[in-house]
Amino acid sequence: MDSTRQKKISRLIQKELSEIFQREVGDIISSTMVSVTVVRVSADLSVAKVYISIFPTAGTEAILASIEENSSRIRFMLGKRVGKQLRIIPELKFFIDDSLDYAEKIDNLLK
Repeated sequence: MDSTRQKKISRLIQKELSEIFQREVGDIISSTMVSVTVVRVSADLSVAKVYISIFPTAGTEAILASIEENSSRIRFMLGKRVGKQLRIIPELKFFIDDSLDYAEKIDNLLK
């Protein structure tokens, strides 16, 4: 169960990472749309698990690998944006969020 502080930091990181992916890292994501769907922060606020959705879904693994390679650069950009609000910028771990694909699959099965 997440504390109020964890929820606030999760929302802050999600908002800022969304803006970073939209505006600043176009060279990494190469003309695909990356959405930050969920951010879960550990209890000690040192690790953030970032779940992203990538559209179009072709080449998802390559884009995720590119994001993971540049995670230190993304963390630095995040630190510049939220450095006044957080004492420690959490380590970012990226995962693919396939919940939309799963929901679509269930919907097709029900039809």
